[in-house]
Amino acid sequence: MAIYIAAVLLSVLLSAAGQQAPAVSIEPQSATVRQGESTSFHCQVLGGSQPVRLEWKRTNNQPLPDNVKTGPGGSVLTIANARPGNQGTYRCIATNAAGKTHSTASLTVKRKYRHSRSTNGLFTLIFASSLMPTDPPKVRVTPGGAVRVTVGETVNLECQASGRPRPSVSWFRLNHGDETVLSSSAATDTPVVMQVSSARLEDAGVYLCRAQSSEGSSEARVELTVEGGTYEATPPLASVVPAELVAVEGQSVTFHCHVSGSPTPTISWSKLRAPLPWLHKAQGGTLVLQNVGRQDSGQYICNATNAAGFVEATAQMEVETPPYATCLPEQLRVRAGDPIHLQCLAHGTTPLRFLWSKVGGSLPRRAEIRDNSLLIGQSRTADAGTYKCVVTNKHGSSEATAKVTVR
Repeated sequence: MAIYIAAVLLSVLLSAAGQQAPAVSIEPQSATVRQGESTSFHCQVLGGSQPVRLEWKRTNNQPLPDNVKTGPGGSVLTIANARPGNQGTYRCIATNAAGKTHSTASLTVKRKYRHSRSTNGLFTLIFASSLMPTDPPKVRVTPGGAVRVTVGETVNLECQASGRPRPSVSWFRLNHGDETVLSSSAATDTPVVMQVSSARLEDAGVYLCRAQSSEGSSEARVELTVEGGTYEATPPLASVVPAELVAVEGQSVTFHCHVSGSPTPTISWSKLRAPLPWLHKAQGGTLVLQNVGRQDSGQYICNATNAAGFVEATAQMEVETPPYATCLPEQLRVRAGDPIHLQCLAHGTTPLRFLWSKVGGSLPRRAEIRDNSLLIGQSRTADAGTYKCVVTNKHGSSEATAKVTVR
């Protein structure tokens, strides 16, 4: 038994040592679109040990703009309704256990041209939007900063936006990182007013005005405090979305905890009978788990607390994995007439399917497959060669080889 365990450990170590860093390319490597059009870049994994995690970044490490989305699995980058600020270079970064590499692609955004008919009936180009003055949105909220009112009072929060082209304006209420839309208006020159009438204690919080156009976005916040009146504390209520989730190894997962209660509950996150994963970000009601693995499966708990009580809400996550295959032994020497016995070991989400083949040839008719093992009785010199085991499941495939020498 000790010899068998040592052989397994040696095989695993040899397999890990043979891992390769990923190789990727982007198609197309460059694209040119007009302002308002959409385009996509595809990041292809050309080689390297699985699993490979993909992510996109700007070359200046700035966050991706709000009109740039990725999926599925990070392999596709889509720029919707392109604007001048999207122009530049994007990187697809590939990471696995053996290292990290990247490939780049460039995007050019052409501004729209505007024409006018002259009085003599001829079309003339009067200006191009690349020469038109454009300004990113700016917002100003009055009153701004911290605003205090007493229970029953009415307060008007006025948001004035400017910019070219004219931006649209929306009001939001923030709750532990989550945004609730209160009002939204089309592009306008007039101030957009958000009114809190007959203020109550639960109206206290942070309100945000955001202006957005093809040139970008800008926002301003107001913290509203409601004082006085009869205070009545209510215990917290909480729920987590999604409540159940199946993820694939290497993905990023986000849970949202929605809470209510007065005063506003404080939120913390925990995992049942285990610490939170190392690669996690918890901000208020949002928990983000990055590059999840099988060990991250389990129950996650949103803990909400205020002066009136405490409550927990849970979510269950199961992480499934692609297969990983190993052949034992990786090299086998036998004398003619001796049996050949090769074993294929694999782990990953079940069910797993095994397929044996001979590289550059076909399996002997005498070959038998039993419990994922390949058996050839009374070997011949023609049986020498490389044998391959391919293991597949619903998330991918993995292969391993063994070299057989018959003397």
